[in-house]
Amino acid sequence: MAVPVSAPDAPARRVSAWHFVRLKLRVMGNNFRGQGWRIALFVVGVVFGLWFAASAFFALAAPGLVGEPRYALMVAAFGGGLLVLGWLLLPLVFFGVDETLDPARFALLPLPRRTLVAGLYAAALVSVPVLATLIAMAGLVVTAGALGGWSAALVAAVGVVGGLLLCVAAARAVTSAFATMLRSRRVRDLAAVLLAVLAALLGPLQIAAIAAVRHADWDRLTGVARMIGWTPFGAPWTAGVDVAEGRAWAGLGKLLITALAIGGLLIWWSRTLESAMVGAASAGPSRQRREPAGGAVAQLFPGVVGWARRDRFGALVARECRYWWRDARRRANLITIAVVGVFVPVMVNLGGSRLASDGGAAFGEATANSSPVLVSLSMLFVGVLASVTLANQFGFDGSAYAANVVAGVPGRLELRARLTAFSLYVVPLLGTVAIILATVLGRPEWVGLMAGGLVAAYGCGLAINAFVAVLGAYALPETSNPFAMNTGAGVAKSLLTLVSMLASAVAAVPVVVAAALLGDVWLWLALPVGLAYGLGAALLGSYLAGDVLDRRQPELLAAVTPRR
Repeated sequence: MAVPVSAPDAPARRVSAWHFVRLKLRVMGNNFRGQGWRIALFVVGVVFGLWFAASAFFALAAPGLVGEPRYALMVAAFGGGLLVLGWLLLPLVFFGVDETLDPARFALLPLPRRTLVAGLYAAALVSVPVLATLIAMAGLVVTAGALGGWSAALVAAVGVVGGLLLCVAAARAVTSAFATMLRSRRVRDLAAVLLAVLAALLGPLQIAAIAAVRHADWDRLTGVARMIGWTPFGAPWTAGVDVAEGRAWAGLGKLLITALAIGGLLIWWSRTLESAMVGAASAGPSRQRREPAGGAVAQLFPGVVGWARRDRFGALVARECRYWWRDARRRANLITIAVVGVFVPVMVNLGGSRLASDGGAAFGEATANSSPVLVSLSMLFVGVLASVTLANQFGFDGSAYAANVVAGVPGRLELRARLTAFSLYVVPLLGTVAIILATVLGRPEWVGLMAGGLVAAYGCGLAINAFVAVLGAYALPETSNPFAMNTGAGVAKSLLTLVSMLASAVAAVPVVVAAALLGDVWLWLALPVGLAYGLGAALLGSYLAGDVLDRRQPELLAAVTPRR
């Protein structure tokens, strides 16, 4: 099914990409109007982005300023390749893609597909990450100019612009395709598992890369860099270096590779964008379901909450459990918890840097040197990270939260039900993390220590995030893309995450102090004390934050309702 085209009697005024850019700027201005905290967060994000961009600029310009063409090639190939990979993966796993102009809102307008893609593409280029990337990669222009003169600098400048266009097109195409596939339940499950596996492999690949850098000779790395330079990941960034080395034909060929890659990504994006706009996800024949023995009411309660009472608390828990399992945006957070929760403590306790330098010979030494205090610190991080997902729990509901406001759901009951439903999925994950880490370290007697630390930190995080969710909520875009973020929301999410994690870590510090002072005695006390500490903190947080929620329900609803 094609996107509607303009009728013969349509207005003569032609829609261009500039209209989309102006529309995005106007929407951004309306989102900031009367929202001082949003303006402050946006300014902070711009400052941090420019600071990182300036640091990367000098790092990329250094090989040219010191006259090292070999290092210039490796920095351009490896650094540029990691940048393209980051633009591909980071929108999927954390920050999301800016959907200030939601493509679904243009579905009923008589716009040709080419005009729509060009306009959305141009609007996507108006953002802080794009500006920061452009400033950072401009260091390659300095390097090429220092090594090969103005001609190499000119080719490098064209390559940097082409690489930036490539990054934006790749991010849009991949996220659009992934969001479209997630409409199917089975494909959604498979995509989540594959994404988790991919994220889990990043750590081992990083260790292997560090070990290769330490032991491999530079001539071999130069050959790898030249090979990456002929792929879309490195072609735009190494074109100027090739011209500086006297291979002008290679530089022009790499610019051609970049142009072809951008064209292919835009075509792919236009195909998936059309499907996302129309919402025509293919579905198989519907199956007849048998009504459960308990009737229609029992059908509303998933199996994981079959034990819940048939009252307001049970209904809220059942609803939240169903949302956490079916909503792609929420489920992406669960996948992140599962992957990071296993990988980070293993790397911290085994010593990733030593494993990278010494290989498997350091495994036994790392397990022997692991201590209860180090384990407790890693468990604190995992528990806090698991709870930070609820920092914007009302933002997932959006305008649908109005139903709870109209129904007069008490704040304490609301928060207690939400924490219970989320914990039904997270607590088994935390138990799995404790078992896996104890097995990897060869310390089965530390399972209680790990589980107690995890639950204590997780409970403190739930208490802190109950307040953060009520006081610092922000709206998420109404789109089928589970990775979409409104302009400025990425900065808000980052700062809220940082504040929440710091406060939760401070609240859970007594567990680490007890592990350091009590020694072996804490191995027996960690589990019961951690359970009591975490449960008490979660109940106290929901009790106190519930009163705040009762007073701020209208303001909270206004904060999480997307602006149209």
